[in-house]
Amino acid sequence: MASEKIHRVGIIMNGVTGRMGMNQHLMRSIVPIIKQGGVKIGPDETIMPDPILVGRNPEKLAKIAKDSGVTAWTTDLDKVLADPAYPVYFDAQTTDRRVPSVSLAIKAGKHVYCEKPPATTTAEAIGLYHQAQAAGVKNGVVQDKLWLPGLLKLKSLKDAGFFGRILSVRGEFGYWVFEGDRKPAQRPSWNYRKEDGGGIIIDMLCHWRYVLDNLFGAVQSVSCLGATHVPTRWDEKNQPYACTADDSAYATFQLEGNIVAHFNSSWTVRVRRDDLLTMQVDGTEGSAVAGLRKCYKQSYADTPRPVWNPDIDSPLNFFDGWEEVKGGEYDNAFKVQWELYLRHIVKNEPFRWSLLEGAKGVQLAELGIASWEKRAWVDVPALKA
Repeated sequence: MASEKIHRVGIIMNGVTGRMGMNQHLMRSIVPIIKQGGVKIGPDETIMPDPILVGRNPEKLAKIAKDSGVTAWTTDLDKVLADPAYPVYFDAQTTDRRVPSVSLAIKAGKHVYCEKPPATTTAEAIGLYHQAQAAGVKNGVVQDKLWLPGLLKLKSLKDAGFFGRILSVRGEFGYWVFEGDRKPAQRPSWNYRKEDGGGIIIDMLCHWRYVLDNLFGAVQSVSCLGATHVPTRWDEKNQPYACTADDSAYATFQLEGNIVAHFNSSWTVRVRRDDLLTMQVDGTEGSAVAGLRKCYKQSYADTPRPVWNPDIDSPLNFFDGWEEVKGGEYDNAFKVQWELYLRHIVKNEPFRWSLLEGAKGVQLAELGIASWEKRAWVDVPALKA
């Protein structure tokens, strides 16, 4: 019997001391992949990630290494970038640090994979893509929401023609992020400082770009209104600071096929809906509402016929007549994309979520901010390689 072939892939994981890098990418993606025995790509062939943790705080790194079981760590990025044992560079730092670090990794000949947004401006984002292409390195950007169970169920309905002609998409995202004085904040303070790469427009419009482009149709124009509803918050040292970045965004998009999409994104909203993210898709033959994991549909035949009468309690319960869309087992969305990226690195399988796709998200965020400043609709030109 032939012995199993194991492809060990050294990964420089920069930014694991942050919330996303540690939780979603290390503890819920790479560590589970290692524990499951790697990524099986054949009867006797496996990809095994071999990470080294990188950050600026040695005490934090040592603790994360102990908790995760990943023993290799360093604060010397330059040294590990020069090490041929690690051909892949991953970046989950704060957005303002991403461009110089990813650029250094590309210059060192590393394949790169990074959190979104890859940059804070379209010019920088597309510049990274061109740099990677010129260097001949493989590249990718995290677009995790495409593998959420709720959105996968929405996609299955669309692919089956359930909606008929899609008319509109409506999204509600957000929750109340505490200011930090009376109750601890759930998000880091840099999120609310523009000078540190913060802001909900640059964060969430990148998500909505790839969700809309991949599930419903290319975004063609945007009208966006941003707001900083909470002007003062308290940082990790319990010190007050002025919020210079937007904490809420109200955006409408026109998609190809005459589809209208609208997304409210806010860190200053209290949740009275099914989930922290809900998306409703309405079509001529049916509608569906998806959260992060669950999805409910209502066909044309099951649609009630309400009659407007505000003087009495509604005789209809509008939560009736919706059927849950069942599905199989779903893995962590970040882990799913990591496995696809590792297959791309080792087997050269297609991976279309590149730095170019990441740049499209930055472009939409930048044009959303321009729309807010102009208080006008702004066209979204095709961003091509």
